Amino acid sequence: MILNKFGLYNKFTTIEGKRDDLVEILLEASKSMEEVNECELYVISLDADNPDSIYVHEVWRDAQAHQASLSMEASQTLIQKAKPIIVGLEKMNASLPIGGKGISSISEN
Repeated sequence: MILNKFGLYNKFTTIEGKRDDLVEILLEASKSMEEVNECELYVISLDADNPDSIYVHEVWRDAQAHQASLSMEASQTLIQKAKPIIVGLEKMNASLPIGGKGISSISEN
């Protein structure tokens, strides 16, 4: 039986002119994820076509690990800080990554 990881790809849209503020918050979040072994990938990307949008791609050991991360004190603090400048959150997709460059393969679990 193959145990899949849990992946998310989300698009955040900010109040006009606030993208850089959200980028700073998300980069801070990515630093806090460095200490969370269950988080294998946390990448922030700017939208090349929309100056108020940011994409975040995450890969987790499993969906439960992602859910647990949301209740961490650091995550809660950053979420509260980001909420006032976010006008939209679109879940681009959820996925079941099985391996590749940048994440551990299933056999390594």
